Amino acid sequence: MSRELRPAWSSLAERWRGLAAFLVLAAAGLWYVKWDPLYHKAFVAAANHSIGGSFALGQAGAPPAPSWQAAVGYALPYFQVIWQAALLGILLGAAVQVLIPRDWLLRLLGRGGWWSTAAAGAAALPGMMCTCCSAPVVVGLRRSQVSAGAALAFWLGNPLLNPATLVFIGFVLSWQWALLRLVAGAALVFGAAFWIGRLAPQETVPVPAPATPVPSGRRSLGLEWIRAVGNLSERLLPVYVLLVLLVGALRAWLLPFVATHAAWSLGSLLLLTVGATLFVVPTAGEVPIVQTLLHLGLGAAPAGVLLIALPALSLPSLAMVGRAFPRRVLAAAAGAVVLVALAAGASADALAL
Repeated sequence: MSRELRPAWSSLAERWRGLAAFLVLAAAGLWYVKWDPLYHKAFVAAANHSIGGSFALGQAGAPPAPSWQAAVGYALPYFQVIWQAALLGILLGAAVQVLIPRDWLLRLLGRGGWWSTAAAGAAALPGMMCTCCSAPVVVGLRRSQVSAGAALAFWLGNPLLNPATLVFIGFVLSWQWALLRLVAGAALVFGAAFWIGRLAPQETVPVPAPATPVPSGRRSLGLEWIRAVGNLSERLLPVYVLLVLLVGALRAWLLPFVATHAAWSLGSLLLLTVGATLFVVPTAGEVPIVQTLLHLGLGAAPAGVLLIALPALSLPSLAMVGRAFPRRVLAAAAGAVVLVALAAGASADALAL
């Protein structure tokens, strides 16, 4: 078997069993890791107008100086928050490769047109994952030859259009901020992802015919899934852990929050946007960061930038999907996030949010 870790299907009944197993795994995992906890957290946000503090910030809203202590001080609480979602992402990334018949998947997401991109963006809504935890699923989709535009839409849609995060933003910041996030997120997921996907036209493949029957001695779906889980874990987890440590150590350089009361020039906003695009936060982690900094006097423009750039991408997630997309696609995706985040910041300033 190739790197795709794709079993051959011997019957229509087995294909339906594989799809059913994927749906059960996804629903059960997402309910336990995302849907139930975030549902209860919404009531906390409504009652307290807060979802807690952020371990990304040090005293007075200023991250600590770069050091090993700063790296560990960020990485440990970060992984305590996201480890279940990261595990679920790997399990689902393997399941996408093994349990869903490829020809069925490609009929929906394999074309390079806008409808495939839109379908993938809509499929991201129940995922509610951060950019790193959804990265293994994106790798699984690309190994199954899903189009670049569709995979990008799914990847960006998970953090940016997360319904729970939009609710948190509404209760914690304001519903105007939530609307700004929704509009900017939709522009990236349903617009930018489609156009960026066109930079990899060779990645779009025709829908294959169903596989012909194979000898009964082949491996079971369960064994293939376990093998795919091991493959994803081996390839993605080491770089993930190392880069989270690196980003945690460089917080003070990536997120220059110290001059929160100073006027922000276009150059300083650009530096902040690039740094926030590379920084890594858990699901909805941008909300307490922006809330804290607004209370400390941060202007609307940098707050709008952070609300988009922080969750959309990160250096660890870009590295995790590095083999799944051409470099020009990833560079264009990062550039699109920077531009849309700057536009969101300008809009927030113009609307005096």
